[in-house]
Amino acid sequence: MDDRKFIVSSSPHIRGPEDITRIMWAVVVALAPAVVWGIFVFRDARPAGTRWCHWMPLYPAFIAALAVATAVATEAAIQRLRGIRVTIRDGSAIVTGLLFAMIISPCVPWFVPIVGSFFAIAIGKHCFGGLGCNIWNPALIARAFVLSSYVFPLTSVWHYPADSITMRLGKETDAITRPTPLAAVKDPLKSLNKQAEAANKRALLEKVRADNRTPYRDLLFGNIGGCLGETSALLLLLGGVFLMLRGYVKWQIPIPYLATVALLGWALPVKVQGEWIAFAGDPVFHLLAGGLFLGAFFMATDMVTSPITKKGMIIFGIGCGLLTVIIRIYSGYPEGVCYSILLMNTAVPLIDRYTKPVKLGAPR
Repeated sequence: MDDRKFIVSSSPHIRGPEDITRIMWAVVVALAPAVVWGIFVFRDARPAGTRWCHWMPLYPAFIAALAVATAVATEAAIQRLRGIRVTIRDGSAIVTGLLFAMIISPCVPWFVPIVGSFFAIAIGKHCFGGLGCNIWNPALIARAFVLSSYVFPLTSVWHYPADSITMRLGKETDAITRPTPLAAVKDPLKSLNKQAEAANKRALLEKVRADNRTPYRDLLFGNIGGCLGETSALLLLLGGVFLMLRGYVKWQIPIPYLATVALLGWALPVKVQGEWIAFAGDPVFHLLAGGLFLGAFFMATDMVTSPITKKGMIIFGIGCGLLTVIIRIYSGYPEGVCYSILLMNTAVPLIDRYTKPVKLGAPR
């Protein structure tokens, strides 16, 4: 008989087969199809203005490998400096590096994944005490850092899948850059107020959106420009469902998050030539575009930086959805997933405080 069953210790006393290592490697498995597909889709991507890497096949794979290797090396180095056990085999550093690689452009310079992954582990994680102590999602806080440090390579050039566009144009091209789907819709909307008067402003709004909207099929299967993790909403959704079926992700965060984005993306008004027009948005487009599925299933659900209670999780998910849509529609930034989750991470202690269950026998 196992003597460990008779050891008296502090709660919790119920033990299960799951541990950090098993959960983290399950996340890697869930992310793997989207990562591989993204590398395939953007296999021709190269950073602008550099020649040394033009001979390199699968440059996005090189970027992802750099991000993961830097995260693992930084984790091991800091744990040795702190004099604690090195735990790189648990997969947490690999997940952080992989997630960071998925939220940057596949054609960024080689030093961006190194700087970002180092910042994610050293500052976003170990400055707060290591795994389980960080306030913000390490990959997202690193994304915010590199976005403010390297604005041009992260926002000015977005590589577009060359195969489908080349076939449509009937030309031989090395690479094509285009705005991301969210930027392609948002930028023309800013110029509506400068156009001539229109008898039906709602019709004008619908026409502008229809002319610049990426087809649902391209969003679903990844025939779009953007980050490595924006390529296929379908594969990200399947990965998220896999984690939910394994019990590692609770529905209380991603479902309210997605539902809020769909509802507000359809209902919130947009100003057209001085008139506010409501209920004219496209909820399906808001769901499929950008990194929403990646954020909803793989980042907002981070066990360390999300609420503990079920009620708190629902509030957290709704808050993430609300901030995402507000940033997308009303700010100068086309995507809002990153900053919405970071802002809600900051509010997690407050959410936990006001949603904790009443103690047994205590007055309500």
